[in-house]
Amino acid sequence: RIAVVSDEPDKYPVGEVFASVTTFDHRDALDRVQRDLRDWPGVSVIIYDQTCAAEKRRRRKRGTMEDPNRRIFINEMVCEGCGDCNESSSCISVLPLETEFGRKRKIDQSSCNKDYSCADGFCPSFVSVIGGRPRRRAGRQLIDADLTNLPEPVLPSLADGRPYRILVTGVGGTGVATIGALLTMAAHLEGLGCAAVDQFGMAQKGGPVTSHVQIARDPGDIRAVRLNAGAADMLLACDKLVAGDELALGTIGRERTHILVNTHEAITGQFTRNPDLAFPSAELAERLRAEAGPDRVDFLDATRLATALMGDAIATNLFMLGYAWQRGRIPLTLASIDGAIDLNGVAVEANKQAFEWGRRTAHDRPAVESLAQPTSAAVPTQKAETLDEIIAVRSAQLTAYQNRTYARRYEALVERVRSAETARVPGFGGLTEAVARYAYKLMAYKDEYEVARLFADPRFAARLYNQFEGEFELRFHLAPPLFARRDPDTGLPVKQSFGPWMMRAMRLLAYGKSLRGSSLDPFGHTAERRTERQLIADYEAVVEELVADLETDNHALAVEIASIPEKIRGYGHVKADRLIEAKRCEADLLVAWRRASPTISAAE
Repeated sequence: RIAVVSDEPDKYPVGEVFASVTTFDHRDALDRVQRDLRDWPGVSVIIYDQTCAAEKRRRRKRGTMEDPNRRIFINEMVCEGCGDCNESSSCISVLPLETEFGRKRKIDQSSCNKDYSCADGFCPSFVSVIGGRPRRRAGRQLIDADLTNLPEPVLPSLADGRPYRILVTGVGGTGVATIGALLTMAAHLEGLGCAAVDQFGMAQKGGPVTSHVQIARDPGDIRAVRLNAGAADMLLACDKLVAGDELALGTIGRERTHILVNTHEAITGQFTRNPDLAFPSAELAERLRAEAGPDRVDFLDATRLATALMGDAIATNLFMLGYAWQRGRIPLTLASIDGAIDLNGVAVEANKQAFEWGRRTAHDRPAVESLAQPTSAAVPTQKAETLDEIIAVRSAQLTAYQNRTYARRYEALVERVRSAETARVPGFGGLTEAVARYAYKLMAYKDEYEVARLFADPRFAARLYNQFEGEFELRFHLAPPLFARRDPDTGLPVKQSFGPWMMRAMRLLAYGKSLRGSSLDPFGHTAERRTERQLIADYEAVVEELVADLETDNHALAVEIASIPEKIRGYGHVKADRLIEAKRCEADLLVAWRRASPTISAAE
C-alpha cells in the first residue's frame, strides 16, 4: 500500500508513474491516512510531498513560484488566546499579542509562508484578506529636512593596527549573514582588510545565527576570524535571545563593547506548544547591561519601526545597521556601504531605504516614531493600570456586550470583594483585581452575538486598514454551531469559508444580543451556552465563599482560586477541554481552601 499525501493531490498523473495500489490525499487527511496504514497487514509507505516553506518564500521572491494574493489576519478582540492555531500549524509566524484582556495572537506578515494552516484552528477570529498588501509608511509622508540632510558621524579609527570587531546575532532567514557579507564587501571596496565567518544553529531558518566580522587597516592585522573572549567592539543584536546566549555574551568586553539590541520578541518553536510561554526580556536586558556596562547598551524596537516604515520586517537588519553606522559604531564610509548594497544586487533600493531609515532613527528617534505611528483610529486602547481603571474598562465593555444592568451585576460583585478585602486584609488588593478580571472574562463569553459585534466594531476595520492597503476583500472562516458539518474521522465541527457578505450578516446578528439567554435565543439552548451561563453563577458562588473566610494566611490561595477562569479559553471543543482541566484544578484548590477554612472547621 502506497499513500501519497500532498497540499496539491490533484497534480499527479494517475497511472503513469505510480503503482496501481497508490492513493492520493490532501495533507489535511494525514492523520486518517496514518491510522489506516497503522492497521494495514502488509508493507505500507507514506510519501509526504510538499515544498519546504522557506524554499517557497525564496522562490516567490525570485518570481519562480506563484505568490498567493491571500493573507491571514486575526481579529484580536475575538481571539481567546487558546493557542489552538499554534497547535494546528506549528508556525512561528503566529505571534503572541499582549492586550488589556490578556494574551492574544497576531500574524507576522513578513515571515508568513502563506501556508494558512493556522486558520484551521477552531477559532472564528481568523479572516482571509484577498488582494491586500502590508501597508508601508515610508515615502507616504513629507520628511523634514532635518531627517533628509543627515550629518555624517565620526567613524571608529583603524589607525592603531588593531582590527575592529563586530558580532551580529539573529535568526536564520532574516539576513544575518547578508549583513556580514555587506560589511566585508564594503571594507574590500575601501581597500581595507576584512574577514567574516558565519555560525548557524540547528536550523538555518528560524535557528540561531551569528556572524563574526573583523575589519582592519591591513589584512595582516587579522589573526583569527572568530571573535574571542571580550573582543567585540560592536554587538549588533538583531535578535536579543541569540545575543543573550553564552556564545555571544562571551565576546562582550566591559566598557569596550557597544551593543544595539532589537527589543522585538521573536518567539521560538516552544511557543507553539506552550501558549503561555513568557519571553525573558527583562532578564536578557539585565544580562547585556551587566556584561557591557549600563551606558553602552541601546534598546530599539527595530522590527516594529522597520515594518511600519517599509512594510516588511525583512528590512530590520539593514535598519539596525544604518542606526549603528549613524551612531559611529561601524568603521566604513557611507559610499562603500552603498556600493556593497549595489553589488549585492538584491532589493537594492529597499535595502538602501532601510539603511537610511535606521540613520534617521539614530539622529532623531522621536521624529521617526511619530512617522511610524498607525492612524489614530487604529491605535490600540492603552492598558488599564489602576484597579479602578480595570473595573471601569470592563464595566463599559459589559454594557456594550449586553446592557447597563448586566454591567451593574459585575460591579456589585467586584465591590463586595473589595469591601471584604479592605476590611479583612488591609493593604492587600490582589483578590479584587483577580475577580475584576476573571468575572468579566466569564460574563463576556463569546457567543454568536458577541463574535458578530466584535467584527462589526469599527476598531476591527481600523486595525485591518492600518495593516493593509490596496483593494481587498475579506473571507471569514467559521463553524456555525447550528449547521456546521462534522469531520467524518474526528467528529469535530469543520470550519467553512464565507465571503464578504458575512460582514453584513454580522452587523445584523450583533443586534440580536437582547435575545441572549432568553427563551427566544436560537443559540442559547445548546449545551455550550448553558455551560457558559452556569460558569458565571458558579464563579459568583465561589467568590462569596472566598470573601466569607478571607484572612491574611489564605489570601494568596483565594487569589489563585479566583484566577482559575484564566485557564478557560477557546471555542467549542477546545474550550470544553480547557474547562475540564480548569475544573479539576479548581476542585483541588477548593479542597485545600475548605480544609483550612475557619467557618467550615468550626462547623465540623
